Amino acid sequence: MNPLFPLAESLSRPNRLPVLEHNARAWDRLAQAQGALAQPAVDEAFDDPRAWLGSGGTAGRGWLPERLTGLEVLCLAAGGGKHGPLYAAAGARVTVVDLSPAMLELDRQVARERGLNLNLIAGSMDALGMLPPGRFDLVIHPVSTCYLPEVRGVFREVARVTRPGGMYVSQHKSPASLQASAEPGGSGAYELRHPQSSQTPLPPAPPSRLRETGTQEFIHSLSDLLGGICGAGFIVEDVCEPQHARPGAAPGSFAHRATFLPPYLRILARRLPAQGSSPWRPDAPAPPEQGGLWGSGASLAPG
Repeated sequence: MNPLFPLAESLSRPNRLPVLEHNARAWDRLAQAQGALAQPAVDEAFDDPRAWLGSGGTAGRGWLPERLTGLEVLCLAAGGGKHGPLYAAAGARVTVVDLSPAMLELDRQVARERGLNLNLIAGSMDALGMLPPGRFDLVIHPVSTCYLPEVRGVFREVARVTRPGGMYVSQHKSPASLQASAEPGGSGAYELRHPQSSQTPLPPAPPSRLRETGTQEFIHSLSDLLGGICGAGFIVEDVCEPQHARPGAAPGSFAHRATFLPPYLRILARRLPAQGSSPWRPDAPAPPEQGGLWGSGASLAPG
């Protein structure tokens, strides 16, 4: 039995284990190849890590607390040397969970070089039994739900480890984007080619900013993403589609396609408090967006 994947989980969901093992190996290869999604944060980011992290949300409305000092932060499926080290450098107490040991090793290297404390755990985002209930004030979850065939279990686990009133900021590949062709068809339009929700992984695709080489990916409907988050015990407070379109972009380019099919969906949710209790809330609004990890697929490392 692979130590990354608990026996009970493997027995209860037998179709899940081959996917986890496949994607763990795929992300190990991507990390070892030092691709765009396995590049640690640049030196300049550590000059002012809080500013580099940005607001996390839409223009004019910051999602992240202005001060991160002392907050318990879970960076979920977020190895790669960016998220965990930057939140730790901004003063948070950070735990990183990732399926890929090689992606976690990048975090370990950055933490060692910069004298940061990170709690690094190899495991799946839908099996967080190693973490106590209600521990985290903030969960940061970059693009990764597409690497599991079933996503509602992820949100239940996130809800279990999030403190009442705590924040959950996640980003997902848009279902319509994953359904559609990477390039325009014969009519000049992008074409829907795959059903919205399926337990079958998408067929392999050439390397691009839309798909990660060698991984198995699954489409999740808005009902599963937004409904799953609400059903797990969160209130969705805001939603945005990060802007990647560019006027005049060449047909077939990432920026041109994003004009018609925004590639990502970002969600701000807050954990419901227990009945009769007062919710904990992070401090003050965040500053305006600057740089950060949320702006593009290349800088937002799935894990």
